[in-house]
Amino acid sequence: MAAACNGILHSRGYEEQVEKRAGSVVIDSREIEKDGVFIAVKGERTDGHGYIAQVFEKGALGVICERVPENAAGPFILVKNSLQALKDIAECYRRVLRIPFVGITGSVGKTSTKEFIASVLSQKFRVLKTAGNYNNEIGLPLTMMKIRPQHEAAALEMGISEFGEMHRLSRIARPDICVITNIGQCHLENLHTRDGILKAKSEIFDYMSPQAHIFLNGDDDKLSTVQEVKGIRPVFFGLSSRNAYYADEIENRGLFGTCCRIHTPQGDFEAQIPLPGSHMVYNALAATAVGMSMGIGIEQIQAGIVSVKPVGGRSNIIRLEDRTIIDDCYNANPVSVRAALDLLSSAATRRVAILGDMFELGDKERELHREIGVYAAQGKCDLLIGVGKLTDEMCEAARESLKDVPHSSDRKLRIVHFDTLEELENGLPSILKPEDTVLVKASHGMGLAHVVEFLRA
Repeated sequence: MAAACNGILHSRGYEEQVEKRAGSVVIDSREIEKDGVFIAVKGERTDGHGYIAQVFEKGALGVICERVPENAAGPFILVKNSLQALKDIAECYRRVLRIPFVGITGSVGKTSTKEFIASVLSQKFRVLKTAGNYNNEIGLPLTMMKIRPQHEAAALEMGISEFGEMHRLSRIARPDICVITNIGQCHLENLHTRDGILKAKSEIFDYMSPQAHIFLNGDDDKLSTVQEVKGIRPVFFGLSSRNAYYADEIENRGLFGTCCRIHTPQGDFEAQIPLPGSHMVYNALAATAVGMSMGIGIEQIQAGIVSVKPVGGRSNIIRLEDRTIIDDCYNANPVSVRAALDLLSSAATRRVAILGDMFELGDKERELHREIGVYAAQGKCDLLIGVGKLTDEMCEAARESLKDVPHSSDRKLRIVHFDTLEELENGLPSILKPEDTVLVKASHGMGLAHVVEFLRA
């Protein structure tokens, strides 16, 4: 480890421990296990260096830190930057691993696509997949350090918000299979345009295996322009029959999922997709393409698709005695909010959309929020509730669009706006009705997970 991160190993009195294999690598002192290595990171709220004594008491094998700890009860590696050391060690570890790595990125649907791919691969392999939101320059290396001899494949979500970030993630992961779901309107504050997003996401190819497979959404106008990368021709998936993997005969079953027929170079099959939203068909197609490239048969792929499970905060259907909640509050951008509203529109009961601000949209943030308001007013919900500064624009645009609707129309939409989460939670009991279907959707920083818990309680 010291060699991998160019650190200085201090081991006087603990020479025997230096030769032991680390059982785990963590940056949270609460997660330390016997023979684990703790990387002391200085964060915004707390400094890991203050917990070094505690982790040694818990049986830590060693510590990686930026300054000499007082009375260290074990060996430590002194480095200039602890987070860089984490990335360097993960990159070194990756070089000795011989299992296939699947890297998944895109503007929308990364997590659900990763879940589909992992579910399909698990029909044949023991798979390690990204947990939670561990998809950045901290989460990715921590995930990789969890790979053990029993694992036979890895499905890694790779998320970015600026240029160069995917380049660094690719250097750590060195994917054997690259999947890009789409190029949407997110992180425009740093990436500026969809072309900028395409360029940033395409950095996943920088360190891919020379024999890598590339699977792209062929229905995406930006991704469909990618013809060849380092001598490798991409394989496309989508709803159009021009793609190598495509779906038709799509039957949207609302909150109960989707049925479709998937066409592949190796044959066709019926797919039962248990997660709601017709956009999940794309995830199933990506998983099918990846699975077949790794030698998985049609029956196993079918079993993997039908057994995929929802992830909290991402189109997770919560059925309570008095109402149904669509928990999609982990993150939001214009594309994903439209998809969530489409899903809500299929509900048979009164449809309530609780939408919060979308972040990192740059100069177009007001315009993009207004577009969502207009879209919501097109029969997607019966009650639109906005919370936050930017959703005020969204609600106003929804009101303005309704002025053009003839009075004879049966489309009735009530619009309510709250400035804060506290005001929202105070107002909800008098607004909601029994049997409502409630969508909760916003950027993660809005904290709408609290609203989901409030509704459950």
